[in-house]
Amino acid sequence: MKGSQLVAIIKRLEAMQDSDSTEVQTRRFEKNGAERGLVTYDPKTETFELEELADHQTFQFDNIDLVAMEIFDLLDDGTDINED
Repeated sequence: MKGSQLVAIIKRLEAMQDSDSTEVQTRRFEKNGAERGLVTYDPKTETFELEELADHQTFQFDNIDLVAMEIFDLLDDGTDINED
C-alpha cells in the first residue's frame, strides 16, 4: 500500500512551521518533474502563501489543513511529491 500523499504534504508544511528560523521558509511542490506550486511560510504572521505556478494565482492561509488540501489538489494524480 502506498503512503499518504496528504501526510507527506503536511509533514513538509509542519517542518516549515517548526523551524527555529525567523526567516520566511519556502518549499516547491512538483508533479512529474514540473513545478506546480510554491509555498512560503512567514513565521512572523504565522501564515502560508501558495502560488499556483500554472496561472500565477496566489492564496493566503492561516490554517495548515487548508493549504495542504490545496496543494493536494495541485498534485491530485497520486504521484509522489519531490523535495527541494
